This record gives sequence, C-alpha cells and structure tokens, in this order.
Amino acid sequence: MSKECFNLLLSKLEDSLTKQNTNYRQSISAKQRIAVCLRYLATGDSQRTISFSYRLGHSTVCSIIHDVCQTIVANLQQEMLPPPTEERWRQIALKFEEICKFPNCIGAVDGKHVVIQAPKNSGSQFFNYKKTFSTVLMALVDAECNFIAVDVGGFGRHSDGGIFAHSNLGKALETGRFNVPGPSALPGTNAEAPYVVVGDQAFPLKNYLMRPYPGENLPREKEVFNMRLTKARRVVENAFGILAQKFRIYNRRIHADPDNVDNMVMATCILHNFIKMHDRKSFRVPLDSGSRGSVESSGGIESLPLQGGNASQQAFQTRELFKEYFNSAIGMIPIQQRAVPLVPPRR
Repeated sequence: MSKECFNLLLSKLEDSLTKQNTNYRQSISAKQRIAVCLRYLATGDSQRTISFSYRLGHSTVCSIIHDVCQTIVANLQQEMLPPPTEERWRQIALKFEEICKFPNCIGAVDGKHVVIQAPKNSGSQFFNYKKTFSTVLMALVDAECNFIAVDVGGFGRHSDGGIFAHSNLGKALETGRFNVPGPSALPGTNAEAPYVVVGDQAFPLKNYLMRPYPGENLPREKEVFNMRLTKARRVVENAFGILAQKFRIYNRRIHADPDNVDNMVMATCILHNFIKMHDRKSFRVPLDSGSRGSVESSGGIESLPLQGGNASQQAFQTRELFKEYFNSAIGMIPIQQRAVPLVPPRR
C-alpha cells in the first residue's frame, strides 16, 4: 500500500478510531492503530510478535486488530462492496465478454475454507472435510478481479451442496434478490440467454450458475464449452491468489474467535477492492498458470469439496445454449481452435 493510499484510508477511518485521552495516559492514535492492524493482516505475524515491535501489550494489540477490522467493515463495506444495480450488472457482463470472451456472464464464484483455531464449545460445526476447523469465504468476482459480493461465516462442517446453499450469496442468487437483469440476446444472434455466474465442479448446475460438463474424453463441443468457462472462471482464482499474496494472514491458522475471524476476512476483501481502486500499481494479477497454486499453497486457505446435485431441465438447456453458441461461427474464438483441436473422423 502506498503512502497516499494509507493516508486516504486513515481519512476515512480516523474519526471512528480516535479515542479520548485521559489524565493518566495518552490514547493510541488512529494512524498507529491502522498500522498495527495492517501489519497483522499483511505479514501474518503473530499478535505477540507485533506487540513486541510496537511496544504494546498483547491484549492491546488484539483489541486494536479487532476494532480496526470492525471499523473497516462498518465504514467501507457500502462503498467498496455496494449492491449492484441492473446497470452495474450489464457493465460487468460487458467486461466479461471483452476480457474473458464469455457473454452474459455477471461474475465468477468460488469459495474457500479459511482455517481457524478450534472455537470453544463449537462441537463439530467448524470441522471440515479436511479435518481442520474453518469458516467459509464465498465470493463473487468480476472480470477485473474485483470482489462484487462476499459472504463470510459459513460453518466448515457444511459440505457438498450445503456450502453454497447455506451461504447468503447462494440464497441471494437463488431467490433473485440481486436485481439481475432479465435474459438478453447473445452477441450476433437472436437467441436469448439469462445472465449467469460461472463456477467449477464444486457448485451445482443452476439456470443462473454454469459449471463444466463432467467426465473425460468429452465430445469436442463440450470440451470447447469447458475451456471457455474455465477461462472466465479463472478470474476468481486470480482474485483469491492476490488476496493470499497481499494478506499473509491466510498463510497460517488464524487464532481468533469466529466472529472476529469473519470481520478480519471481510476487512481483507474490502481492502483488496480499496487498494486496487486507489493504488493500482501495487497490484499484479498472478499468471493464469500460477494463480491456483498461489492460493492452494497457502496453509490457511483450502478449496471446497466437489459436489453434485439435481439440476433442473432448464439449467441443462441454458448450458446447451451457451455450448452451441461457443461452437458456432459467431461465438467461436481463435484460441479454442488451438486449445481444442478438431479430431478428424475415423475411416
């Protein structure tokens, strides 16, 4: 984060973080409070190490981190993660068409288990399929690796369809609370398709959520669809890669109560958008080939398990519509000819 970006962040949080001096002691300034919190989030150092560096008590550092994260969420969430309007969804779709060559796409969705210490008296609620304790981060990302919507706090024990179905993000998409525009014609055709989000095999096929065709040795048309979907979905992997690189707190188990962990995770997503907006020079999008590794090598973030689910006939038809478009003369792109070459018929 540049000095200018830090000062801008300070100006937005200073009033809420400034404490009153007393006759016995001078309060810690808002500037130092933010510095302590950013040091913790960015380096992943233990709170005890930071307390030695700043000559503050361990409990004081713990309180500062939680207070600043809570203030970031309260003061900046509406600005950095506003509920998209119909016009905003259309702009996002245009960017996906321009950058990822996937029309009518309004986001790439993915989720991660954020590894935490075992909460007291939580039983198996946070115990996940990898036998660690975690809270779930579910995010929707645009074509430029900005977070559109973030949901934090799902229990790690949820698996398969439960992770997405129990998230606020999944419920909002399922019930239509996101104000997504109605179907729109695919470019160069009269065929109308709904606006969709794209995900990997960890998500169920829905009319609003496209996932790859399962299996191996698929027909070329299905391979082309999977390639195009993967190209669009990669932006969410890149976003998580940037998040893990910027905030090293994700490289280790987070030692905090679940509510405080949720605030920390939400704060990093808000800061991701904030820094990307006001300090673009500090952002380097990881290469496609390395984006997934950069996330999964992070000790504190784990992928969701694969899931199935009973898709509706309408969802299958929507996927077929996109598949036919991507394989048509209008919808094809040059790279798919190299990535999925034509196989000559057997004689």
